[in-house]
Amino acid sequence: MIETNRLKLYAASQDMMETFIEAQTADVLKAAYTEMLNGCLEHPDQWDWYAIWMIELKDGTHIGELCFKGLSADGIAEIGYGISEEYQNNGYASEAVRAVLKWAFSHSKVVAVEAETDSDNIASKRVLEKCGFSLNGIIGEEGPRWAVFKC
Repeated sequence: MIETNRLKLYAASQDMMETFIEAQTADVLKAAYTEMLNGCLEHPDQWDWYAIWMIELKDGTHIGELCFKGLSADGIAEIGYGISEEYQNNGYASEAVRAVLKWAFSHSKVVAVEAETDSDNIASKRVLEKCGFSLNGIIGEEGPRWAVFKC
């Protein structure tokens, strides 16, 4: 578990992920979260790099999720994140991303963390900028790719 001033972040267990997936009403989210669970089951030794990370306020209120999309052989991890609408614009996404970047870069194999965001997603772009990411010139499936490197 990672704790910040206002948040608790943790990689969900298999049971938690299965329950979370079952509760999803959007097919796109159900598919994405199922892919994460499958990654965990295929790579149990890298669970944290595939799991759904729960983002909660210190009082246990669930406010969003975060994930890595595995860790490549060359030490690059891709991150994705989302905060529930009613909790947006409070700095929670930036706080969560900063915390998991610190966690990721504590692993010797990690050299960079990347993210993709739609060009029109101003809030997500701002989170990435605040957390030290910069555009790397690559366009991915979800939009321009951003990267931050281990210092």
